[in-house]
Amino acid sequence: MRVTSRGLLAALVLAPLLTGCFASGGNTSDAGGGAAPAGRLRVALAVPPVQALSPYSNDATVLSKLSVTEGLTALDADGAAAPALAESWTQRDDTTWAFVLREATFQDGTEVTAETVVNALDHAGSAEIKPRVLSDVTLTATAEDEDTVVITTASADPVLPLRLASPALGILSPAAYAQDGTVSPLGTGTGPFEITRLTGKTAATLDRYDAYWGGTAQAPGIDVTWIADGTARASALRAGDVDIAEWIPTAQAGLLDAQTRHEVPSVRSDSLVLNTGSGIFTDPALRAAAREAMDGSALVDSVFGGYADPAQGLFGPAVPWAAGHRVDVTGRATAATPDEVAEATGDRTLRLATYTNRAELPEAATVVQQQLERAGFTVRQDVREYTQMEADLLAGGYDALVFSRVTLLDTGDAVAYLASDYTSDGVYNIAALRDPAVDEAIAAAAQQGDPELRQRDIMRAEAEILRTDAVVPLVHEKVVQGIGAHVEGVLLDPRERSLIDVNTRLK
Repeated sequence: MRVTSRGLLAALVLAPLLTGCFASGGNTSDAGGGAAPAGRLRVALAVPPVQALSPYSNDATVLSKLSVTEGLTALDADGAAAPALAESWTQRDDTTWAFVLREATFQDGTEVTAETVVNALDHAGSAEIKPRVLSDVTLTATAEDEDTVVITTASADPVLPLRLASPALGILSPAAYAQDGTVSPLGTGTGPFEITRLTGKTAATLDRYDAYWGGTAQAPGIDVTWIADGTARASALRAGDVDIAEWIPTAQAGLLDAQTRHEVPSVRSDSLVLNTGSGIFTDPALRAAAREAMDGSALVDSVFGGYADPAQGLFGPAVPWAAGHRVDVTGRATAATPDEVAEATGDRTLRLATYTNRAELPEAATVVQQQLERAGFTVRQDVREYTQMEADLLAGGYDALVFSRVTLLDTGDAVAYLASDYTSDGVYNIAALRDPAVDEAIAAAAQQGDPELRQRDIMRAEAEILRTDAVVPLVHEKVVQGIGAHVEGVLLDPRERSLIDVNTRLK
């Protein structure tokens, strides 16, 4: 490992845009199991890999949860930017930032240098499908010297350090990037755990990376099993087959020992997303009819067993600043009556999709279907595992989707979520929304550097999005995580991007 003399740069600490807390699993009680061999952690995750754990897909969150990859920055408990592979940074002008790297190595033994960081960021920016976090910004990275990366943006990006904390911008060894555009995190990350084997969409083996710059992990490794069925995940925890099971279905939560069940305030919101680009919901009056038909409060107890709050908008109680800046929604279309809906849709059937990875969603979709049918729509459901339908969703293959979204997953900054999901060129724009007023409102929020004014502009953008009825918020979830009594140091993260770190271990 190189030894360098680095000048000290003052670390920039952005005012937090989200408050939350991380807590250890602590003293929990296990409902039935023994410890994993040799202290290895056994973990059941819900959503199988979409693209062989490529960071440019939703799989990036898995790499973050398991501490495989790291970005230049991380998010601290309050949602502010914190050092990761960059030990410090400074803003030189509105569009130029300099990041000073710490001494670290990739899991294949390669040193982390400015050139390797530039290589990783260049690949992310030129990916065939860009990471969501880059929806609203263009980055140019250069190596100023061996230890300093200079990043410029096409326009001012006051939250760039938050953006670089996205799991999708994890820095990988040059060996990770193949000529055909595929990216493999196996043995190429910088985190305390190294993926040594990936078995399709069913399992992965991770071993401790002993040369990790942040110290030696207390667990020798992690054995991951993907179990899409929530009831099966909960059963595996109760039987002692796994030590940690994420996303326990609310119907199963009561079957766990009270000390094994951990309720986490979440920035996850569930909504009905309507396809404005093709099909039935190109008509604003029909979108308004769907919005008027929705009653999210009917889901709180019947579907979520009380582990949810009725929707207040796109952002719920886990985003505490949202309520104080919320803007009244005006200018919506007048809703079609049931007779007008029936006449406008004729013999067309509304294609309603949802997925099985979150156990509550199929039941929620059934309630939503009943509400839509009362409004005059003829509805057919398509319920599958998420990875089987993502391409169709993005291609506009459905009229509506009952969707569960972690709104502050990518950066901790709400602008990135709004840009990726609702701008005309957003890479995760399932609603196919193309509305100039929405684009303008999100762009205005993106340019605002003052945290409170940025929050105000975010909520103005929320009102513009809701005006279009492209999305109808239903509920704000509370996540239930299952942790055995013999485990401590599990991270209970409202953003659902952290789970295991160097301190997670079997007692």
